[in-house]
Amino acid sequence: MIERNSKSELAQNNILKAASDLFLSGGVKAISARAIAQKAGVSTMGIYSHFNGKQGILDALYIEGFELVSQAMNVDAGLTPLASLMQATDQYLSLGENYEAHYRLIFGEADSGYEPSAEAKAIRLESFGKLVAVTSTLLPASGAETEGSSDERGRQFALEIWALLHGFVSLKHHTLGAISNDDSPAKPYHWNWKDSARAAIRRLAASYRID
Repeated sequence: MIERNSKSELAQNNILKAASDLFLSGGVKAISARAIAQKAGVSTMGIYSHFNGKQGILDALYIEGFELVSQAMNVDAGLTPLASLMQATDQYLSLGENYEAHYRLIFGEADSGYEPSAEAKAIRLESFGKLVAVTSTLLPASGAETEGSSDERGRQFALEIWALLHGFVSLKHHTLGAISNDDSPAKPYHWNWKDSARAAIRRLAASYRID
């Protein structure tokens, strides 16, 4: 969870933690004011006073999830383009691993019981806009490009990065970290998903001549 300091914010944090645990165990249908209150150790009235019920809690998780995605794109100053990309990659992979409920919610593993609010959808668009803006700065300049074609190339690069990383995080979530060895099913070999993701991003960067 994003760190909260005041008493009210700590209560909100406990509520969101309880909601994320319930989501992982049973999806949106597992989340109710009563279930969250019991798990978080608060009253149902407290749930409504902080978040105005189930919709408000899901929106808060959704918004927080995309805020975490945006934070993952913050890199140290003075790095080379490739080093910046790899730092952001590591931060995104850690987000996917450490905030699984948020990740699954914002990338569609919900159900018909939840439709993000207009505010939540706006945060989603802002997050993708930041990804495009950040990754575009990593691309080497090309004298043959117009402003429009440069923007399109930046969006394409951003989508390819996101598709790669999302694929690896999704595999991690679906317990494919250990893949069976067909020759000896009793002795599975283990797949280091983070190293594989980093290698894929490096290959993508090389195709765009980023170093």
